[in-house]
Amino acid sequence: MQLNTYLSFNGDCRQALEFYLKTLGGKIHALMPFGDNPGCESLSAEEREKIMHGCYELDGFFLMGTDATSQYPYQGVNGAHVALTLGDADIARRVFEAFADGGNVQMPLQETFWAKAYGIVTDRFGVPWMINCVEHVGCVETDQAA
Repeated sequence: MQLNTYLSFNGDCRQALEFYLKTLGGKIHALMPFGDNPGCESLSAEEREKIMHGCYELDGFFLMGTDATSQYPYQGVNGAHVALTLGDADIARRVFEAFADGGNVQMPLQETFWAKAYGIVTDRFGVPWMINCVEHVGCVETDQAA
């Protein structure tokens, strides 16, 4: 099994995934416009240029997305964050600043009791991020883990 994140964008999926590639590294596997796929002939010329499916990979994890259309309007990303965990505070600061440029900072990047640096920012594409810099990258195991 694999657990991935799939986001909806307000017409800027291509720009968002290219920004993540530039900022974080990784690889873009797909940027498929609606117009290149069957069943999309009735979409307007503008909507045919939007991304039906985009796939960005970073270290074996996938962030995928699509652009909203008039049939499925953009509703934003609510009730969730994309969590990015790093092991280097300088890189965390660089990434946080890049995401904050044109975005909205909810919690400035700062040292916490669990992290060398932690902050919350919504990037210019409307995606909320938790930037977390810890000694050991990964989840902390507890006795309650299933």
